[in-house]
Amino acid sequence: MTNTANTASTTTTDTTTTGATKADTTTSAAGTDTAGAGAAGADTATTHATSLFQPARLGTLELANRLVMAPMTRTRAAADGVPQPIMATYYAQRASAGLIIAEAATPNAVGRTYANIPAIHTAEHVAGWRRVTDAVHAAGGRMYLQLQHGGRVGHPENSGLDPVAPSPVALPEAVHTPSGPQEAVVPREMTVAEIRETVADFAAAARNAVAAGFAGVEVHAANGYLLHQFLARNTNRRTDAYGGPVENRVRFVVEVVRAVAEAVGAERVGVRVSPGVTVNGIEEGDTGEIYRALLGELAGEGLAYLHVVFADPQSPLFQEIRKTWDGVLIGNPVLGWGGPLPEDGGRSAGERLLAAGVDLVSYGRGFLANPDLVERLRTGAPLNPVRGGLMYASGAEGYTDYPVLAAG
Repeated sequence: MTNTANTASTTTTDTTTTGATKADTTTSAAGTDTAGAGAAGADTATTHATSLFQPARLGTLELANRLVMAPMTRTRAAADGVPQPIMATYYAQRASAGLIIAEAATPNAVGRTYANIPAIHTAEHVAGWRRVTDAVHAAGGRMYLQLQHGGRVGHPENSGLDPVAPSPVALPEAVHTPSGPQEAVVPREMTVAEIRETVADFAAAARNAVAAGFAGVEVHAANGYLLHQFLARNTNRRTDAYGGPVENRVRFVVEVVRAVAEAVGAERVGVRVSPGVTVNGIEEGDTGEIYRALLGELAGEGLAYLHVVFADPQSPLFQEIRKTWDGVLIGNPVLGWGGPLPEDGGRSAGERLLAAGVDLVSYGRGFLANPDLVERLRTGAPLNPVRGGLMYASGAEGYTDYPVLAAG
């Protein structure tokens, strides 16, 4: 299953070094962040950023601000998963974000979710992504790549293969394919050998991502895809070492993260989680126990960051996560699922997260429709609305044709 592209040493614009450094949150008298060495593990309860526009550090990356472009599937890759030139234009337009986390790329063929999503398991994929990272670096940006295996969220018409999952439990909704929505098929339960192969595939994909010029990778353990399926009680009905009690259900995620960290360095690896989120038919069942166990395994690994989807500063679980996780925490604010963005574009929600101890704040739809979101939030300028129906289309419309503010 593993298909590793040529990962010969490649010089990249973004560089990291051993030892994850917490995003620096110490503010000088002039109100500018100082990149103090040895900031790892800083107490975010007492020293945290007060502005989305303060610079920050992520490992050795100097970030111009604390705004992160969240990964968003846009289906503009070629049929074989190779990123197309228009994707380089799209991401370079948004390079003013402190950090871009590029859309989910699959680590192997069977992990493909939908048609025309990118991948990162062949030399051609690496070359395609290199065009994207070169464009972003030339525009002054910093970039990670999200690694995602769809698990049961897939279809033979999309991948040419039967989906695999922790257990043979079908997705309770249709799957989009080139010929239209299709009823989800029952996935095949992964064998232990296949689990080990998939762990190796993630590690190989991480090496490919670094060879393609990314500063690091984000392991996608959220939103109902394969890793989340192993965490959730309704999709993981195994009776072996990967199922049953939460200590077993977190095992696959931990093995993937550790393998990826060993492959490229822990300081290059982030993890995305979505506690309590029920998208793609997920019912975790014991959410608090899951994330206590997971973070108990990962908190001491020296990872680049933890990225929490729909982070609510009033949630007791979020507050517990902030106390437990002593590294960089990225919060994705709750801005409404599918509805219009708030009038301020989510700035106040982001500032509330900063006040609650988050180091960086990720935005999705705001960046999608506003290449210059950073400047719009900074100045209070109105946002372009997202044009419906073009999220998963093809071509430039609704992708690279959103206007920016007039200069001056």
